[in-house]
Amino acid sequence: MMGKEVLMTKGARKVIKTCANVSTGEKVLIITDPERLNIANLLMGVMEEDVEPVMAVMFPNKYDGQEPPDIIACAMLEADVVIMPVTRSISHSIAVHNALNNGARVLAMSAFVEEQMYEGGIQADFVKQRPECERFAEHFTNSRKVEITSLSGTRFTTSIKGRNGNAHSCIVNEPGQYSAVPNIEANVAPVEGTAEGVIVVDGSVPNFGIGVVESPITIKVKNGSITEIAGGKEAEFLNSLLKGLRDSTALNIAQIAIGLNPEIRKFNGIMLNDHGVYGSVHIGIGTSHNLGGEVKAPIHYDVMMANPTVSLDGRVVIDNGEVVG
Repeated sequence: MMGKEVLMTKGARKVIKTCANVSTGEKVLIITDPERLNIANLLMGVMEEDVEPVMAVMFPNKYDGQEPPDIIACAMLEADVVIMPVTRSISHSIAVHNALNNGARVLAMSAFVEEQMYEGGIQADFVKQRPECERFAEHFTNSRKVEITSLSGTRFTTSIKGRNGNAHSCIVNEPGQYSAVPNIEANVAPVEGTAEGVIVVDGSVPNFGIGVVESPITIKVKNGSITEIAGGKEAEFLNSLLKGLRDSTALNIAQIAIGLNPEIRKFNGIMLNDHGVYGSVHIGIGTSHNLGGEVKAPIHYDVMMANPTVSLDGRVVIDNGEVVG
């Protein structure tokens, strides 16, 4: 047990020093909930004496992408750094958007578990990998069209003309920067109404407790929104959930993202592991406004594809899961 605690402490220091770049005199807000208190306490415990950390504990939201309580949203506006080890992601909330615009550095640790503090993606050299992440973000910025195909049957295109790519390298060292740890990803928000085709989800859905899919989920897309979801019990669950929301924005194709953490090679159902699987692609659905899009939905969730081929304006940057761009 002592060995595990030592390793977790080392990982926590990496989060605070390397990822969040916390420095003397900064006001740090850690947002958590009862299910993630152990992670939050560990982060608090490695803070230097000359830092001003405050912990805010909320109940977990029902869905990823919902807002935190107003009192926490207000506290975020007073922080230099916001770190969020929460069970349900609040990354795509208006509260995070406002905190970023106010100059806070925001680091997400959604659904983070103890093992992630010492194994898997946390072992990556984030500083070394940052240039590759930024290069892929620039690829998105400089491109007009994304095409994604896979041997599983994905045939998907969308316009990203005029949209800036985002480099989520697990490092936030400038005001207004956002990232999550330990995934490492480059992403972009598609132009609304332009996504078309078929997405075959053969990796995972790390939201709603679904995890690694037992059978592929086929998602049909037209004019930028989901029109049909078919497959096994996971597909049935998604259909039921989306029908219950009664909000068409929850069907919006919100994000195209490429996983770029070389220490993550397979899906395990944990959110920020699966986002970072090296050479994978995930499609974000729902809210896009924190990524450069225009849609604010009641939720944001992601579907993961293994071994995709990704082309930007006809140039292949991911070839059957191999990073070549």
